[in-house]
Amino acid sequence: MRDLESRTGLNRETIRVYLRHGLVPEPARPKPNVADYDESHVRAIMAVRDLQRDSGLTLKQIKAVLNGEHDERRIEAGAFQNLEALVASRVGLQGGPITIASLTKVWPHAEGDAKAFAQVGIVDIIEADAGPALSVTDTRLVTIWGEMRNAGFTEEAGFTPRMLTFYLDPSNDVASREAALFLERTEGRIDEDVAATMLQVALRIMLDFFGLLRMKTFMRRIHIEKP
Repeated sequence: MRDLESRTGLNRETIRVYLRHGLVPEPARPKPNVADYDESHVRAIMAVRDLQRDSGLTLKQIKAVLNGEHDERRIEAGAFQNLEALVASRVGLQGGPITIASLTKVWPHAEGDAKAFAQVGIVDIIEADAGPALSVTDTRLVTIWGEMRNAGFTEEAGFTPRMLTFYLDPSNDVASREAALFLERTEGRIDEDVAATMLQVALRIMLDFFGLLRMKTFMRRIHIEKP
């Protein structure tokens, strides 16, 4: 526990709260008074910390998402990196994907939109015990389109989920270039844990950077194309 405090910068009382909420995997206990923690615990603890600090999520909200329950509260894109990290740390434990059936209670078109996205490679539908489901990130992609529908981007107006395939190639290209550049600058030069921390921060921040560049270009095009 002392090592865990040192690695994460959090005190043991906070770490134990995370454990009690089931957000961090239980440690291996080779002896009654011995607890072994590894890198999965470090990353899970830091992910919960960042979700609280940067996304304003409560422990109850984080646990609800991890247990496959859809939360109506809007969650920023950068948070899903940390949510996915928590899901990965809980492999073999309770929790996992979010069922599409649960989404339809809030987003009536979620099932059709998920299938349309899956057909063009935007999301992956998971066959879970409770029925067809989505990862937390894919869930957000589907609910984003639900928000677009509510804003008027409907089939009747000429907008369909399939139209979004034009995002696939640019996003793959940008992400591939980012990964290649990061590896070129860091592989064999810095500690793996330092690299993981850098990515945890950078992926969130650069979403804003890319979004602002896109908005600038979009507004220029709208201005140019006005009659």
